[in-house]
Amino acid sequence: MANTPQARKRIRRNEKRAEINGNRLSRIRTFVKKVEAALDGGDKAAASEALAAAQPELARGVARGVLHANTASRKLSRLTKRVAAL
Repeated sequence: MANTPQARKRIRRNEKRAEINGNRLSRIRTFVKKVEAALDGGDKAAASEALAAAQPELARGVARGVLHANTASRKLSRLTKRVAAL
């Protein structure tokens, strides 16, 4: 149990940040799933459009500290390669 005011505040802050970061990560995953769904459907135009929407979301996740830069880069690279292969 937190005994100092600073520790209590950190607990409150950490809970708020965890919720916000969870929402951000969920949003990023949703955009990535839209690209994957378009890829599974074989629709190159829709996949390209979804990829263009997912790219700034991944970059925003990196900027906000939700994703590691290399993770976002890897995901974007793999999705781009799959879209190009259609």
